Amino acid sequence: MATSKEYAIGIDVGGTTTKFGIVNSKGEILDQDRIPTNEHENVEEFIDDLYAKLAPMIKKVGGNAAFAGIGMGAPNGNFYTGTIEYAPNLKWKGIIPIAELMEKTFGLPTKLTNDANAAAVGEFMYGCTKGVKNFITITLGTGVGSGIFIDGKILLGHDGFAGELGHTIIRPGGRMHKSTGMAGSLEAYASATGVRETAIEMLTEQPETESLLRNYTINELTSENVYECAMQGDNIANRIFEFTGQILGESLANFILFSSPEAIVLFGGLTKAGNLLLIPTRKYMEANLLPIFKNKVKLLFSELKEADAAILGASALVWDLEQ
Repeated sequence: MATSKEYAIGIDVGGTTTKFGIVNSKGEILDQDRIPTNEHENVEEFIDDLYAKLAPMIKKVGGNAAFAGIGMGAPNGNFYTGTIEYAPNLKWKGIIPIAELMEKTFGLPTKLTNDANAAAVGEFMYGCTKGVKNFITITLGTGVGSGIFIDGKILLGHDGFAGELGHTIIRPGGRMHKSTGMAGSLEAYASATGVRETAIEMLTEQPETESLLRNYTINELTSENVYECAMQGDNIANRIFEFTGQILGESLANFILFSSPEAIVLFGGLTKAGNLLLIPTRKYMEANLLPIFKNKVKLLFSELKEADAAILGASALVWDLEQ
């Protein structure tokens, strides 16, 4: 049994599933589990369910005395206030003081930030940018999240919500983002959802062009289908990734001009496309940089396991209390 505070709890609150685990100070996940998020009508029931799952894990390694605290990543999580604020993909509306509620239930100090910032902290503590003081993480999943490190600290802004790069406008007047109502944001194009939308558009605009993608109905079509067809040499599928890489690369060039990072780390389900995405992204990124920035910024895929990264990133908040 542990006799010092050598463990942290990492919790990633997703719109569908909440993942959590016990992590030691070396970044090793010792135990983990998950619960549904939106089956709970109120946040108190959610926390009670979390506690029921975590309490045996905590006891197994020595009880609360062995823990430095709890780190949470959540949509619209505010590091400064410990509140989830108006998260569009959660049932609990308004401002939720989740860190305070967690502390009351668990008896452990709780740090909260948004999920993308948690991923960036995880990269800084355990990933391919360990020790790198200036970098950006871009999470390419259902949406596009981001975390920005400048001079060794996560960028939070005056209100805790800095770094929403996925909602920057890259095509003014372009594709409508269904959740925000904004037109032409990066997330509308470079997310898994955006890849699907691009596929639908290209297939509709080119009805005479043969494509393996036509074997799927619109309801069946996913970014994974696009990847599989691209790997079989499908012309439209390959052009979808070229276009997606163009949008992403142009956006990354803008982000580099802003913060001059040493590296940009891409993470999330869409990165499984590998070079289909990486090559055009790098091409268009470099093509849109001023000479003083060219060939300076590493473009990397995260080395953290996707299943573990969210838990590690959240738990890393506990060890990085001085940010």
